[in-house]
Amino acid sequence: MRDADCTTFLQWALPQLDMHWLGFRKVRHQVSKRVRRRIATLGLNGFAAYRERLEAGPRPVLPRHEVTLFRDRGVFDCLRTSILPAIAERARSERRPARCWSAGCASGEEPYSIRILWDIGLSCAVPNREILIVATDIEDVLLARARSGCYDRTSLREVPPELIPHAFKRDGSRFCIHDEYRQGVMFAKQDLRSEAPAGPFDIILCRHLAFTYFAPSLRQKVLRMMTERLTPNGFLVVGSHEQLADARFVSAARMPHVFTKVD
Repeated sequence: MRDADCTTFLQWALPQLDMHWLGFRKVRHQVSKRVRRRIATLGLNGFAAYRERLEAGPRPVLPRHEVTLFRDRGVFDCLRTSILPAIAERARSERRPARCWSAGCASGEEPYSIRILWDIGLSCAVPNREILIVATDIEDVLLARARSGCYDRTSLREVPPELIPHAFKRDGSRFCIHDEYRQGVMFAKQDLRSEAPAGPFDIILCRHLAFTYFAPSLRQKVLRMMTERLTPNGFLVVGSHEQLADARFVSAARMPHVFTKVD
């Protein structure tokens, strides 16, 4: 199966998903590997056969690149030092739990990272503060992995080393989230292109998904959904290579990929 055949397949499939070819160009080789594995799993003989199968069946779901816990450490350092303490203090003053939405949560790496930071990083600064995390994705296989909460060592390569013994327990070659860091994390199957949890949320994380891979019109639709579900002065976090030029948001905490909703 040639790379050119995969490119042709992606250029057919992406419009079916309301996704944007430009966002996939840099990662097309990684995506192609995953599509090839899917074709092999199905016992098909190439991209043409896979396309024929998809045309006769449900809307396709394209594989995404791998993610890790604490991906983009600079973002999580900002969350730990500035954003999460502000959210915790606001929730404390309003006598309610803090609320977070992890959109496109994949195998749960992002919501668990937030939970670990919240419990360990804020335990002294703002003790006894509760956070509820809603994590959504469209793929059943990824959500099943997320609920299991167990990861290979490579998925922990960006986790601060001092946090690993506190937050994980060894299970053979895998590292599993301690039960206390699973509390308050709820996983749900939703298609971000058309669905969103009710909210309101103090912070929404949508990184390396909508604002890279979605078509421009769909990006605006998703951004409207998120804006409606953010609290006044709530935070929106996008990916390290994504931009957000919208009058409803301003850059926060000197981080180019963390934004505050304009009240």
